[in-house]
Amino acid sequence: MKKALFFLLLFVAVLPLRAQTNALPKREFRGTWIQIINGQFQGMSRDEMQRNLTNQLNELQACGINTVIFQVRGEADALYQSALEPWSRFLTGRQGQAPAPLWDPLAWMVRECHRRGMELHAWINPFRAKTKGTKELATTHPYVRHPERFFEYDGLYIFDPGLPENREYICHVAADIVRRYDVDGLHIDDYFYPYPVAGKAIPDEQTFRRYGNGMTDIADWRRYNVNCFIQMLCDSVHAAKPWVKLGVSPFGIYHNAKGGSRVPGSATGGLQNYDDLYADVLYWIDQGWVDYTVPQIYWEIGHRVADYDTLIRWWARYAAGRPLYIGQDVERTVRAADLRDPSRNQMPEKFRLQRSLPGVQGSCLWYSAAVVRNEGNYAEALRRSYHRRPALQPLMRHIDSKAPGKPRSVKAMWMPDGYYLFWTAPKAKTEMDRAVLYALYRFAPGQKVDLENTECLLMVTPETMVKLPYEDGKTKYTYVVTALDRLQNESKAVKKKIKL
Repeated sequence: MKKALFFLLLFVAVLPLRAQTNALPKREFRGTWIQIINGQFQGMSRDEMQRNLTNQLNELQACGINTVIFQVRGEADALYQSALEPWSRFLTGRQGQAPAPLWDPLAWMVRECHRRGMELHAWINPFRAKTKGTKELATTHPYVRHPERFFEYDGLYIFDPGLPENREYICHVAADIVRRYDVDGLHIDDYFYPYPVAGKAIPDEQTFRRYGNGMTDIADWRRYNVNCFIQMLCDSVHAAKPWVKLGVSPFGIYHNAKGGSRVPGSATGGLQNYDDLYADVLYWIDQGWVDYTVPQIYWEIGHRVADYDTLIRWWARYAAGRPLYIGQDVERTVRAADLRDPSRNQMPEKFRLQRSLPGVQGSCLWYSAAVVRNEGNYAEALRRSYHRRPALQPLMRHIDSKAPGKPRSVKAMWMPDGYYLFWTAPKAKTEMDRAVLYALYRFAPGQKVDLENTECLLMVTPETMVKLPYEDGKTKYTYVVTALDRLQNESKAVKKKIKL
């Protein structure tokens, strides 16, 4: 059944398509978030959760998603086997209780994503240690062991970012994940200092007096603490595995321009990273401490306080020093009418903006379940138009730009169940050079072999063989195979002419 389905997908992939108005980018980050703290997996058996995730991954793959950002630490807990923090209640229903039968969701997700040619980025919430809904903490929870390292704020427990031991501990947790799991990225979101609540002050005055380092402005000191953490996290991740990408998805507004400021601001009026969460995202990018940024621009085009059009242009101008992707809200996008044509939603215009602005190299969708249930025909539009061909990941030249060797021994052979194209992996001296994926292209008779022609890119696969859509053996096609390393640097091409 699986082979028949694969053959059908490959055949459909090469059928002629209607003329499209916009060429697809060859490299594009096409991500989505799978969260845990909404309770979607809480209390599920192993088999139920694996069926749920398998369905999600199959649908996401069909929609052209090439990166899954999977939440594995929501409140100093773990959706993986950890000697440092307790099992998450969002998995088993009770914090500290191991799943039965014992299994490791992160290890399973890494394996399932990789066999689909997708990246898996492990998503952690660094400073949040307890959500409002959690009523019981496990005896192994960090707060139970060291309550003096935390402060309480509006029902949350927060690792005090001003304490050096907290920053070191969180980086230790992150490095533990990176060392023990074959993740492609380590991802953090927008929770640094807590979101402000009217009338509630952050209770860190004592920490400020102890660790203020001569600073007189507590806001500058809080930003300094988060800066120190981000720098340490970058060093920890890359020391463990230099190819693992560190990504951050900050709140969608960096700073509001009105009122004047020493930092760049947008023509917006909402909550701010720089002023309210003490997250100086532009500084991290300028210092080279993050490998990619995904601002959560979840609002509509034309929003009164936080206009999407204004914000995507602002981030493209100020934050493109490192790969920049845009956080998109699926539900809000399909429920908002296009300003020029109210008969359609805002998906076409948002994609137009995303792909026309220099510096923007993709998007990440909030959230996976909305895509899977085809909210507002979003998934169908991805399949038919915006993601109708696969895409390689954006390059990370600041980490590595050396291409792997090209595939070897490319040949077509008959097997008992059909005609196949085989190849073998290139030799590699280091892990950074090792081929982990392959890009397969197909060109029709007389068609120029051009690897930038994205309509001819059939698939990105971890396999070293593919079944060919054989018909009568009278038409000669040119197949091209290239190797991709861990950062998807692409090798030289190997061509093979095959009569199908």
